[in-house]
Amino acid sequence: MNITTLQKYLLTCLLLIIPAMAFNVVFTKRLPPAYQVDVFWKDIPGWLGTGENLFRTMVFILPVLMPLNIKTPRQRAGLGLFLFGTLVYFLAWIVLMFNPNGAWSTSPFGFMAPAYTPLLWLVGIGMIGDSLFFNVPYTPWIYIVLVAVFLCFHNTHAWIVYARIYR
Repeated sequence: MNITTLQKYLLTCLLLIIPAMAFNVVFTKRLPPAYQVDVFWKDIPGWLGTGENLFRTMVFILPVLMPLNIKTPRQRAGLGLFLFGTLVYFLAWIVLMFNPNGAWSTSPFGFMAPAYTPLLWLVGIGMIGDSLFFNVPYTPWIYIVLVAVFLCFHNTHAWIVYARIYR
């Protein structure tokens, strides 16, 4: 395997997942108590946790198989959506960290923002990763549907936690 081939396989859409993952690792402990693992996962039905984790795994693994290219108009639009969505996602966390008891943070819309804002940056990844490294039938809609299913589980989970704490 030469350097060009190696670079090709290293330049995957997984690189686009890294900023959010790094942000989560660094800042999760700074989120309000409701977001800490022992509270967030308390009394979540098994079917919900299993579905959420299964689809999360697919959504985070599939980008490894997608070449990172920004050549087509759809890929450029996807990059714009990814960058905008990542900024919105980070801002949602920042508001919760710095104003955990504010009206926004304790509202359903604010509390759940870290659960629904990934839709933007993940759909952006789907638009960028419009092919796979190997020749199988693939369309970006496959990834976008997986994202939608994951976020249905994830947002249901977040709603359960919100309702338990604020209702």
